[in-house]
Amino acid sequence: MSHPLRISVAKRTPAAAAQLAELGRQLFHETYAAQNDAADMAAYEAATFGPELQLAELQNPDTIFLLAQMVQQVVGYAKLNTRSSLGLDPTKTPEKRLEVERLYVAEDWIGTGLGAALMRRAIEEARQQQCRAVVLGVWEKNERAREFYQRFGFRPIGQQAFQLGTETQTDLILRKGL
Repeated sequence: MSHPLRISVAKRTPAAAAQLAELGRQLFHETYAAQNDAADMAAYEAATFGPELQLAELQNPDTIFLLAQMVQQVVGYAKLNTRSSLGLDPTKTPEKRLEVERLYVAEDWIGTGLGAALMRRAIEEARQQQCRAVVLGVWEKNERAREFYQRFGFRPIGQQAFQLGTETQTDLILRKGL
């Protein structure tokens, strides 16, 4: 990449929440709109991305947002959960697991290494938190993302339903041991 990449942790402020809401909606839309019904997309985006929703996420002590900036513009982000129960037996505790709940890069920056930099930083965060594993869910039809996660050593351990508006989709649950 010809421009310096800066990855920082989002501040837990209303201004950061507003920025994340706009960015989240934009990047989710860029990623999935072509493959999904417009009404289902709109319903999901309205229920998931809003300044109040992102502020609540930011204020959760188990949540970390990483912001990727290029040329002084935020062009990607990752939402991490440091106590994830994704893919875990319900009788076990979610300690020592980090979930990459969201990892999105602006369309113009896909293929530049920005996503890989965010993933490396997420794995570094998991190690700093002394986690034993990193987990995530990925839409079964998102081949590019599945290949990306496979390159980082993630392997399937199950699946779960993902509700996008009126459509129930299938997410694969992937895990990487540390």
